[in-house]
Amino acid sequence: MYKLLLQEKRWEPSQRVTTKQRLLLGLLFSTAISLLAYRRRSLSRSGIAGAIITGTTTFGLGGWSWGLLLIFFFISSSIFSHFRAPDKAQTAADKFSKGGQRDIGQATANAGIATLLAMGYGLASSASLQQVLQAGYTGALATATADTWATELGVLSLQQPRLITTRKPVAPGTSGGITLLGTGAAALGALTLGVAFWLLHRCQKSLASLPLIALVSGLGGSMVDSILGATLQAMYYCPVCEKETEQRIHNCGTRTRPMRGAAWFNNDVVNFIATLFGGLLAMAIHMIQAQLYQTRTHG
Repeated sequence: MYKLLLQEKRWEPSQRVTTKQRLLLGLLFSTAISLLAYRRRSLSRSGIAGAIITGTTTFGLGGWSWGLLLIFFFISSSIFSHFRAPDKAQTAADKFSKGGQRDIGQATANAGIATLLAMGYGLASSASLQQVLQAGYTGALATATADTWATELGVLSLQQPRLITTRKPVAPGTSGGITLLGTGAAALGALTLGVAFWLLHRCQKSLASLPLIALVSGLGGSMVDSILGATLQAMYYCPVCEKETEQRIHNCGTRTRPMRGAAWFNNDVVNFIATLFGGLLAMAIHMIQAQLYQTRTHG
């Protein structure tokens, strides 16, 4: 399987399309999508810049399948962010430090690792290294997708969340709190992204493990996200509302008190580390699979 994998070329609409042309097309495509997302209040002004940078780089150096997968992540995340928004509005206002419009910090936190892997893929001269980086890209985006789906759907759970580290019941939206619905959404999001990437590669048999890699690495990355959210992420307490929050100034206007975590360790840092973990885990899984194949073949 891996021998065939290394022999296959990247899928492109045209093999004559150069990197410069893909960069230009990626710039135009990502700009159009970013402006549309801004009009629909899915991106802030700084978020437009972040989306254009990540989109242009990914399309230009990763290829069309990579760029389209990034769009899949963004569109699915936006859909679930707006899904039953009125039901989530109060929780978001109480708990989250940022609203539904993604800014450049969130774009970097969720897609920064994937963008770096796309750059490495485009510059790599070794086919084997490209396949490792492709697995890492899958894992990083699977983690971001899993975390977003878990957050947006898990907050609607009728079951009270429990802190992942202590199993203590917490309020909906609390960082590190998990539910069965949220965990199921994370697994579904990661798996769906892996299947989408496989489909974008025209269901090549040599890439049939992509959905499984996405599921394991995405779910693993989302668990790391929850653990960091429950331990190191900066959390504050509003003495007036008597609520835990990510906000330094609560939505009621009260200055909050530090409760746990490091002041600089916000949700964007958590997401960045989680996607890094997901990407590394996916690369490790790919390399283990390749080693096992080599052992079976030559052993």
